[in-house]
Amino acid sequence: MIFAPVAIAGAWIIDIEPLKDARGFFARTWCRRELAAHGLDDATAQDSISWNHTKGTVRGLHFQRAPHEEVKIVRCTQGAIYDVIVDLRPDSPSFKKSCTVELSAENRRALYIPTGCAHGFQTLVDRTEVYYQISTFYVPEASAGYRYDDPAFGIAWPLPVSLINEKDLLWPAFPAPDKTPGA
Repeated sequence: MIFAPVAIAGAWIIDIEPLKDARGFFARTWCRRELAAHGLDDATAQDSISWNHTKGTVRGLHFQRAPHEEVKIVRCTQGAIYDVIVDLRPDSPSFKKSCTVELSAENRRALYIPTGCAHGFQTLVDRTEVYYQISTFYVPEASAGYRYDDPAFGIAWPLPVSLINEKDLLWPAFPAPDKTPGA
C-alpha cells in the first residue's frame, strides 16, 4: 500500500500496489501493520456501503460528535465520486480547510479520514457505490453535519447537484467566529 498525505492534517490517500501476472493482479487494500506504521487508527468496528443511482448526487457533510468521532477509510467500488473532507478541529493546522480527491472503481484509491473531520461526496457517474470502513459503531444521536455549500469551506462541487436529501439541506451553517469587540 502506498500512503500519500493530503492537505488535511492526519488524512491520507491510500493507493494499492498491484502484484500483476497473466490473470490480472492481487493487491492489499487494508493492513493493520501498515496503518500503524503511519500512526493511523487501525480499528474497524463496521463496514458500510452507500449506493447512489444518479450522477450529481451529494451526500454530506457528515460527522459524529464527541465522544463518538469516527475514523473512516472510504473507497469507491463502482463508478466515481468527488470525495470531500473538511477539518473541524480548532487546534489543527488545517482547521476549516477542505480537501478533495477523486475516488473511482478504476483508480482503486482510498481516503483515510481522521476523527474531527466532516465528510461528503458527489457522484460523478450514475450507479455509484461507496464502501466505508469505520472505526466505531454508529451512534444516531451523535450524528451531525454542515451544509454541503457552506461558504465557510468554499467547496467547488464539480457538477450541479441532481439529488440531495432534505436532512443534508437542513444542516446548519458553520459557526462564524465571534466578532464581539474585545472578545
